[in-house]
Amino acid sequence: MGKFAKWIGGGLGFAFLGPIGGLFGFFLGSVVDGIETSPNRLGTTTSGDYAMSLLVLMAALMKADGKVVKAELDYVKKFLIHSFGADGAQEALQMLRDLLKQEIPVEAVCDQISAHVDYSSRLQLMHFLYGLANSDGHLDVAEERLLELISIKLGLTTKDKESIRSMFKNTFEDYYKILEVDSTATNDELKKSYRSMAMKYHPDKVAYLGEDMKKGANEKFQKLNEAYEKIKKERGIV
Repeated sequence: MGKFAKWIGGGLGFAFLGPIGGLFGFFLGSVVDGIETSPNRLGTTTSGDYAMSLLVLMAALMKADGKVVKAELDYVKKFLIHSFGADGAQEALQMLRDLLKQEIPVEAVCDQISAHVDYSSRLQLMHFLYGLANSDGHLDVAEERLLELISIKLGLTTKDKESIRSMFKNTFEDYYKILEVDSTATNDELKKSYRSMAMKYHPDKVAYLGEDMKKGANEKFQKLNEAYEKIKKERGIV
């Protein structure tokens, strides 16, 4: 599993322990050799911690409606290959298959993530999850309910959750929700909100997790810019 160790990158800190570590116990204890683990370094979130957290929440979401569909598997596989390369993706998929067979204590997992992952990175986790939920073109009621629970347990504000949710729709009402303003907002209010959201969603906020995760954050940032440009054009703002 040397290739997986390379994929993990900076080793494991908080994800080596607690409910997340327990879910990966077989791999961490019996299969993976050469991974740098630093369970005492809980103040630092590594790319490995983040990747493990994301895999667990992805598995929970895929199981939410009682079935795992091909569109979801294809989405996850494409995401993993894009982010971590073919070899790393293959090993991550092996772990995902094992996670899909387990009961995932979602609330406990989210509590562990909230205690160790900064807000911007939690927003990015939510964006990844909404992308997965919408991959089959339908947001199931059970998926929506689980995403609501995850957002609450991750400590996200309702507006931030709705902003990310709206990034997977294409109406003007959703463009305003992405920017966290009402359609009655003045142009000055719109500009002020955009500047604030651009700082919050900027990919550099998650750069410490590595270039792979920063690439994913670019999608969220682009959606924000797209919404702003659409509204500007509709309003005739120069």
